[in-house]
Amino acid sequence: MIDLRLLREDPDRVRASQRARGEDVALVDSLLSADERRRSSGVRFDELRNEQKGLGKLIGKASGDEKAELLKRASQLATDVKAADAERDAADAETQELLQRLGNLVHPDVPVGGEEDFVTLETHGTHRDFAAEGFEPRDHLELGQLLGAIDVERGAKVSGSRFYFLTGVGALLELALVNAAIAQATAAGFTPMLTPALVRPTSMAGTGFLGQAAQDVYHLDKDDLYLVGTSEVPLAAYHMDEIIDADRLPLRYAGFSPCFRREAGSHGKDTRGIFRVHQFDKVEMFSYVLPEDSQAEHQRLLEWEKQWLTSLELPFRVIDVASADLGSSASRKYDCEAWIPTQGKYRELTSTSDCTEFQSRRLSIRVREDKKVRPLATLNGTLCAVPRTIVAILENHQQADGSVRVPEVLRPYLGGREVLEPVAK
Repeated sequence: MIDLRLLREDPDRVRASQRARGEDVALVDSLLSADERRRSSGVRFDELRNEQKGLGKLIGKASGDEKAELLKRASQLATDVKAADAERDAADAETQELLQRLGNLVHPDVPVGGEEDFVTLETHGTHRDFAAEGFEPRDHLELGQLLGAIDVERGAKVSGSRFYFLTGVGALLELALVNAAIAQATAAGFTPMLTPALVRPTSMAGTGFLGQAAQDVYHLDKDDLYLVGTSEVPLAAYHMDEIIDADRLPLRYAGFSPCFRREAGSHGKDTRGIFRVHQFDKVEMFSYVLPEDSQAEHQRLLEWEKQWLTSLELPFRVIDVASADLGSSASRKYDCEAWIPTQGKYRELTSTSDCTEFQSRRLSIRVREDKKVRPLATLNGTLCAVPRTIVAILENHQQADGSVRVPEVLRPYLGGREVLEPVAK
């Protein structure tokens, strides 16, 4: 959530942010009104309580008619205090509810607009000319079937659409990717983490995934637990309700977890293969830093993502995501999109978001510095979303006979294998 003081001091900035997100601008005025009622009712409650305490002392010293009048006033005060307390609680609850609905403040340099209004910041690598090489590229599913690596038919039989099995070299390729990604993250100073896949509502709401993203979340009603769509959620909640000494920052974690997404609203999109699925594994970077260091950390996370994709020898571009395409927690987000030859376009493989103080305020995570306590900043960055990375590797490193060249960085994790060969039927 944002700082209420900032809302009071510069409401136009918050309105502009809401407008850039394509969200309800009137929410800002509703929140200002609720906050004013919250503060005024709090003042009213304090005044009445002080009068009540003072009256109690007078009653002890009074007698006769004077005492009777004081007791009458005390009875009225008790009623007024109770009403003021209820009014304060109601205004506070309304303020918190409205505050939870407000997205993070959009960074002023973020391009304004929707999904297609991103700005391309840089491109890396070269697209292969398959025509010059003398063959038509196969898509990842055909390649995966030739290699005995991907089985979507049995995935659908067992679990439904958008589920799959990774088999044989497909399973080995996932494990190689995960191990190589964790190795890179560990070398960069991240603490490896295996995180829970189920979290409480406070954890899910605290990271901002029960707002605009709620339709994509799986909820277990009987247990009131949520399946995470990313290990960002448990990593953000890991230090919930804690105060961290400044000399411990930055704290950097690399979480590996299964991820679950309903993919609501994606009907008819990416139905072939394993690009858009309901369950997948992912390695996620997560940082806790001082607020003034968040933009520099954001650049560092982006550089680690670029290092990873470069090591996989994939052509990719970096985009500055437009304002209406940001998640509610993100102030700014960069996506790295890999070239997918059979689609003839770039598709998102990784992303990194600067969430500033938004999540730490919701989760009550603070930093102690020079005897002062304040919210810190959180950031996240995908290092390896496994299925999409497999898609990009298979399509970009395929050979005419249906085999796939293994990027050098993965070979130590595949027993030195340089090529994935088609399996005999």
